[in-house]
Amino acid sequence: MSIPIALATPLAEREFISALDLFKVGIGPSSSHTVGPLRAARAFVDGLGDRLEQVASVECVLFGSLGSTGVGHGTPGAVLAGLSGLAVETVTRDDVERVVADADAGMLRLGGTHPIAVTPTVAAVPGAVHATGPSSATAAAGAWLRFAPRELKPRHPNALTLTARDATGAVLAEETYYSVGGGFVERDGDDVGATGAVEVPYRFDTADELLRLCREHGLTIAQLARANENAVRGEAATSAALRAIARAMDDCIDAGLSSRGILPGGLRVPRRAAGMAEQLRALDAKAERDCSLEWLQAYAIAVNEENAAGGRVVTAPTNGAAGIIPAVMRHAIDVIRVPDADVAREEFLLVAAVIGGLIKSNASISGAEAGCQGEVGSAASMAAAGFVHLLGGTNEQIENAAEIAMEHSLGLTCDPVAGLVQMPCIERNAIGAGKAVAAARMAMHGDGTHLISFDTVVQTMRQTGDDMSRKYKETSEGGLAVNYVEC
Repeated sequence: MSIPIALATPLAEREFISALDLFKVGIGPSSSHTVGPLRAARAFVDGLGDRLEQVASVECVLFGSLGSTGVGHGTPGAVLAGLSGLAVETVTRDDVERVVADADAGMLRLGGTHPIAVTPTVAAVPGAVHATGPSSATAAAGAWLRFAPRELKPRHPNALTLTARDATGAVLAEETYYSVGGGFVERDGDDVGATGAVEVPYRFDTADELLRLCREHGLTIAQLARANENAVRGEAATSAALRAIARAMDDCIDAGLSSRGILPGGLRVPRRAAGMAEQLRALDAKAERDCSLEWLQAYAIAVNEENAAGGRVVTAPTNGAAGIIPAVMRHAIDVIRVPDADVAREEFLLVAAVIGGLIKSNASISGAEAGCQGEVGSAASMAAAGFVHLLGGTNEQIENAAEIAMEHSLGLTCDPVAGLVQMPCIERNAIGAGKAVAAARMAMHGDGTHLISFDTVVQTMRQTGDDMSRKYKETSEGGLAVNYVEC
């Protein structure tokens, strides 16, 4: 029997979360600390409109987790990119490096056209940049970029405030944004879910409701999800968009499998995926043993090495957990004989997105809010569900697999060493991918009947995140982040 859950967001405020909301192309290393702040800064500049030419200075304050690990996660460069008018969908590593270099040389083109003066980085904050401006909070340093890790906004731990001033110091615009995980951004003053007035044929807020709808209408979860997506943008556009996401995921795997060297950031972590692939190809050629699960690990590591290097990745549902879903999806195509691989990828993503939407609505996909159970745990749960669908599992077996993967991720902390999305994040994706496959295989040996429901485990994940110490939630103030000694 399912236990009724306390919903994290009131039903009246619920928005429809599309697969294309959860799966977004962007750059590494973090959806919450890079993609979200870039989108916020771009929105801020766009909102200036005809006031853009009046701006003489811009100020930014990074609160909470953004203040704690923003430097290691690339937040300053992301904010600069957004303020320069760059879009997260098309921005590249080279673009970010260019705007940072311009700022280091003393200039930022606001919105890509309007120049304002910038000054060098505050010495105490390596890798950050700041612009001149009469900010009372940072006037002593002459900086616009201030880190405020101990100042927490009640709405979410990832908050940033942007202020634009004219030559007299008068405020032209000021906005506070929240990067709530997975590249999603909310603005202070906007109602939660206010953008969700999308009519879809099948509305559900729990897995229990989802399964009931599927039974009533004789649908698989993939069919129900596709009907909802088609209602938003049409069948052809939905299919094309999902295939583009799948291609981006595969491209990221391939890029990671062919790249060698040292990851940026100071820890000097070597890239391993290319070497793993070379060894596995040799074993495959000899047909000595089944290497499919080792390839699974190599795929996941490849993606997260690309992410750590600031490459193009797909939030799935976050950057920190971006390797799990692409790895499991490619593994599934490798080991299952499917009649149409493109359709299989679409359906894998649709089923995974349904599970991810339920987790985001009823708990969190943000490491700063829930720890890594909200990132790697969510991704493993989503991937397990998609894999069971491709294995021919029932809706109940899909729900069971998602529950198993999340249940055995409960309590997972987010404690990135040196504030970088490298240790333990890269290996954790490989382990998470294995967990997803194991959960799927386990669920396929049952009939979908189980005692702990997916809804119950999601509620438990949310409660665990609420109870978890802040130092274990993407602040690099506890766990491995303080016990690893850099030499």
